[in-house]
Amino acid sequence: MSQAAPAPAAPLPVLSERHLDPHAYPNGVAYLDGQYLPMSQAKVSVLDWGFLHSDATYDTVHVWDGRFFRLDLHLDRFFGGLEKLRMIIPFDRDGVAEILHNCVALSGHRAAYVEMLCTRGASPTFSRDPRQAINRFMAFAVPFGSVANAEQLRSGLHVAISDKVRIPPASIDPSIKNYHWLDLVRGLYDAYDRGADTALVLDFNGNLAEGPGFNVFCVRAGKLTTPAVGVLPGITRRTVFDLCAEAGLPAVAADVSVAALKSADEVFITSTAGGIMPVTMIDGAPVADGKVGAITERLMRLYWQKHEDPAWSSAVRYG
Repeated sequence: MSQAAPAPAAPLPVLSERHLDPHAYPNGVAYLDGQYLPMSQAKVSVLDWGFLHSDATYDTVHVWDGRFFRLDLHLDRFFGGLEKLRMIIPFDRDGVAEILHNCVALSGHRAAYVEMLCTRGASPTFSRDPRQAINRFMAFAVPFGSVANAEQLRSGLHVAISDKVRIPPASIDPSIKNYHWLDLVRGLYDAYDRGADTALVLDFNGNLAEGPGFNVFCVRAGKLTTPAVGVLPGITRRTVFDLCAEAGLPAVAADVSVAALKSADEVFITSTAGGIMPVTMIDGAPVADGKVGAITERLMRLYWQKHEDPAWSSAVRYG
């Protein structure tokens, strides 16, 4: 029995001279390789270790009413992460601050989410030795975004507690802001499946850790507590401690059990993306009376007032 003749080989596809990007991007400005570009033109190589291995560190600061909020603290954390990851960029703190100012000013945004980041980069020879990679610094400014929308800021978020465990600090130093988010993303899907707005995950001891891009606080009998172990020491978290010190409110970092959170008088989360945001429902049950608490409201008000204080904020130079 004779075999059928093989089908003729299809011609090779055409090799494009450049990439045509069909995706949409927020309006903003990025800095990359010495150039200021529209967000749609800022690209990273598929060989970059930041993409292939999540080998990167970053920090985000926000601009509100034309002013950076606590930029010095964000720069402290970013440069601390660079040092711990043995990354080198060709800019000092003032140089990075100038780039961030330029991204915001060129974008024209008066309220912006501003990110500085450094990836391990790529090796010119595709070496697997991270020491041979050329580290790559980038930055961008896009419109301000919040974990909570306007209605959630008014009436409170519904948070679900996932059984997913945050990467332990013995594996990844949580003080290095990073893109290792698969545990957090799995937690988010747990929350969505249960009809909640966002999620909290656990630490390696079964206590509360943090959520996707935010820390959590609970209030009981006028005392504030936030998880101490295995969490990013957020700048907004730090700001809450500073506000409490000024307002005479006791605040500590300590273990927070799931039971303690659910039985708290008040709960709120903190993030550069939104500030201090109330939580009024956990796992489908109301926190206390289900309304935003008085201490949460007070801290929210003080937080936004501080955005006008020159000791806490700095004006963008729009030119």
